[in-house]
Amino acid sequence: MTLVEINFDGIVGPTHNYAGLSLGNLAATRSAGAPSFPRAAALEGVAKMRACARLGLAQGVLLPHARPNRRWLAELGTDPRHAGRLWASAASASAMWAANAATVSPAPDTRDGRCHLSVANLVTMPHRAHEWPETLRQLRLAFADERHFAVHGPVPPPFGDEGAANHMRLCASHDAPGVEVFVFGETGELYPARQRYEASAAVARRHGLEALFVRQSAEAIAAGAFHNDVVAVANETVLLAHEQAFADKERFFGALRERLPDVQVIEVPPAEVSLTDAVASYLFNAQLVTTPEGMALILPLEAMNTPSVRAWAERQVAGNGPIRRLVPVDVRGSMANGGGPACLRLRVVCDPATVDPRFVVEEAKLDRIAAVIEAHWPERVGAEDHDTLRDWPAAEAARRALLEVLDLSDVAD
Repeated sequence: MTLVEINFDGIVGPTHNYAGLSLGNLAATRSAGAPSFPRAAALEGVAKMRACARLGLAQGVLLPHARPNRRWLAELGTDPRHAGRLWASAASASAMWAANAATVSPAPDTRDGRCHLSVANLVTMPHRAHEWPETLRQLRLAFADERHFAVHGPVPPPFGDEGAANHMRLCASHDAPGVEVFVFGETGELYPARQRYEASAAVARRHGLEALFVRQSAEAIAAGAFHNDVVAVANETVLLAHEQAFADKERFFGALRERLPDVQVIEVPPAEVSLTDAVASYLFNAQLVTTPEGMALILPLEAMNTPSVRAWAERQVAGNGPIRRLVPVDVRGSMANGGGPACLRLRVVCDPATVDPRFVVEEAKLDRIAAVIEAHWPERVGAEDHDTLRDWPAAEAARRALLEVLDLSDVAD
């Protein structure tokens, strides 16, 4: 078997809008009520996938969910026409942030030698808590080969689990045994901590791991780091983190070095990049990836437009460190709702031959996806439109068109 890392990006759905539903996500709450541009946002996501593929990275997709979610509303005794305040949660396109789809443990790390995926329950936020059934359906299609994959349902509530956004893996190479790190929070005074220790421990047990656990710092959560991937990112032997990312970090770093002696911990001090700048620019919500030319940091334009962040990043590339290249990408539509390049993708280390090929993309398939988006995604959605959209049949038709082009109509069954 040839194990490689595949990035499965969530395609921005046609109902992408700014309803300000995510408490603690400062970008999302700042954008509340602003008009959104679903077509442009989705095409930005496709362009980001192209940029990754051209770096030599394997690329896959996860699909928009059916929105508004009629089944969820029916369970609440209503429907899109009468949902009132529930409508915005039912219509949210938040499944686009695939980093929250699941936690993934590659085969070299697990007790039974299979790649394990546990779908995230996302119970902390109502607009995300109803995502998991459709996410689970897609994961069970994409990774249906039970000789190589085990796909688990969600950890039961009330233990909040936010998936890969609070999980890191460090290793000598993607196909080697790794050290998996679960980052959890304790509820602070200002914003909720979304990842519970109990959920992280449950996922580690069911995946058959000997994992490390570290608590996210209260300062990071209060600054708007609602997920760990807003203040830290890891790839192979490199951990890149803000100096204020973790509580009891010395214990954590010591345990990590004990398990992986070659680990390189790069801390960004607040004197160079403040937590405020780190969160606003999404420096750490970048994709740290391995390319034939060395490691690259795929980061949002907002990071390069923040003077302190740009200066730090350019010093890293100019020095003799592991990051050899900066790749800025435009994902403004996602950023305005609180999701950078790393939020949009789920990392899965596996043999590509074991994955349902309909979920794997290359340039020609990305062309077909872009054509459907240009033809069917709405150009603009304003807050004033919400009162009239309700059933939003055009959004469902747009999604069906995409599923048909990808031969994935069974996702809707």
